[in-house]
Amino acid sequence: MPISRRLHLPSTDPIDPPCLKFSAAENRVIAKHQTPLAVQQWLNKLPYNDESSGETLRSFRGVIRHKRAHCLEAALAAAVILEQHSYPPLVLSFESVDLLDHVIFVYRAPTGWGSVARSRDPGLHGRKPVFATPRNLVLSYVDAYVDFTGTIKAYAVVDLRVLGDYDWRLSVRNTWKVEQTLLKWPHRPLRTSPKRVRLLRARYRAFRETYGFKPWKYYRGKENWTELPASFKAQG
Repeated sequence: MPISRRLHLPSTDPIDPPCLKFSAAENRVIAKHQTPLAVQQWLNKLPYNDESSGETLRSFRGVIRHKRAHCLEAALAAAVILEQHSYPPLVLSFESVDLLDHVIFVYRAPTGWGSVARSRDPGLHGRKPVFATPRNLVLSYVDAYVDFTGTIKAYAVVDLRVLGDYDWRLSVRNTWKVEQTLLKWPHRPLRTSPKRVRLLRARYRAFRETYGFKPWKYYRGKENWTELPASFKAQG
């Protein structure tokens, strides 16, 4: 598939899965997790990759071997697993004003757009497929994205097949080209009320100073979040 950086949405039609040489362990994970919700539950059980030994960008194969993932690694793993169940390998890239961006796997079901994700922040995990458009899905992340410095300023939906023959699925090396491609991809601006951001930031700061951990229970719309990892649910 040739690379196109136009802002139109990629196709969400079911696809024919690529034929790949998976290991036995990889095949077991793929066979057991056939839906976005199942993949989210699997990712929730993996430790978050805090890159304590240096930055990484592991493929699905790397995630299986190391048994941990950060946000982009989780998105790549979800894309590979669900691609084998005919979901297009779509990711949604968030640009933040503080350059601490976020990437999630996204899909369209008969009921709407949903997502699969991992993050250090409880509010930046998956969403149920109830959103009419990708923009509406993005809006569900706006409040939870605001912390001491972060605010969503733009987003893009990208089909990872634009990477052509580049091995982002099973490489044993870091897949830095994925990150580079997403950074260069044209993003749609998203405007958020500066007053609302100031109020959200003040609320976040006050919560952290009082309780010492990141909030999640007070956000609007959390009924549309998928289940959080147990480490977050145990807080507050």
